[in-house]
Amino acid sequence: MSCAPAPSADRNEFSFVELVEAYLDCRRTKRNTGAAIAFELNLERNLRRLYDELASGAYAPGRSKCFVITRPKPREVWAAEFRDRIVHHLLYNHIGPRFERSFIADSCACIEGRGTLYAARRLEAKVRSITQNWSRPAHYLKCDLANFFVSIDKRILLDLLLAEVTEPFWRTLTEIVLMHDPRVDFVYRGDPAMMKLVPQHKRLLDQPAHLGLPIGNLSSQFFANVYLDVLDKRAKHVLGARHYIRYVDDFVFLHESPKRLTEILADVTAFLPERLGVRINPRKTILQPVARGVDFVGQVIKPWHRVTRKRTRNEALRRVIATPVDDLMSVANSYFGLLGQATASHYDRARLANVVRSRGKSVDQNFTKTYRGA
Repeated sequence: MSCAPAPSADRNEFSFVELVEAYLDCRRTKRNTGAAIAFELNLERNLRRLYDELASGAYAPGRSKCFVITRPKPREVWAAEFRDRIVHHLLYNHIGPRFERSFIADSCACIEGRGTLYAARRLEAKVRSITQNWSRPAHYLKCDLANFFVSIDKRILLDLLLAEVTEPFWRTLTEIVLMHDPRVDFVYRGDPAMMKLVPQHKRLLDQPAHLGLPIGNLSSQFFANVYLDVLDKRAKHVLGARHYIRYVDDFVFLHESPKRLTEILADVTAFLPERLGVRINPRKTILQPVARGVDFVGQVIKPWHRVTRKRTRNEALRRVIATPVDDLMSVANSYFGLLGQATASHYDRARLANVVRSRGKSVDQNFTKTYRGA
């Protein structure tokens, strides 16, 4: 935990209205959770108490919950208390826009309007541009950072954040949220044996205090984008990469020359550990012609079309088969939406529709939506 003094709002650097807006943002996807319902039972009192703590400098993050998920692979998830999540939204709402205005247009994830569909479409446009609509050969370099979230150096990140946050209250709140160590006070939920499924080098629990961000908080997603904006700027302004895109810690360079891509790989392989303390995962580094297909954000970009990654499609079918009947409609509709993001998705959606109908549900004729009736 940082020894920074708690923030003070004596100079009216934030308002109660901002806190209410942060609460509304926070509850948008958490409305039916027990923590959100408990907070809402005494909403005015709880918001007023949180505001007073922030304004007086008494605020301190509370206990986190840790649990393990297994899809798409085993990993720790750390969930802050609901009131702390409100503070994360308060901080993001205030300082987020100033950072995002300086992000390159090819920085995706956790930015409004820049989700997986945006990333897939943008990369497809870049591929079509560099190949002149698939009439010329080109190559791509795809990289992934090894153990990214647990490798983030919070000291480096703090410097990057405070370089843009000048107001005393927000500087201190930024430091409190970033430097808070959830491992100091947490409760583990679930079967303790599940933790053994997570490789030791991927566990936040086993990292030094200055390393790692907890996966599961809005603040961590935003901070990760700030951290890798350093890579984005180098790609664009130092390496001169016209065709580059990043989604969290997956990034792709396109070029006509595989030799140039090899030079770029050597540069970022040396730059990232030196500047940010993170490393490229060599096992997930790919350099090959774009004509073979570029696998990115769950889709494979091929000549004239995009298809859903086979593993993603198979996971959708498996989940729908295993989902309890009461939850089937919502799960199936989510996967219809996901599969529909690909431009060549009719066959995949038809397979999903067959599974849904075999379980007693109706599907519209375009294979885009599930209904309750048989």
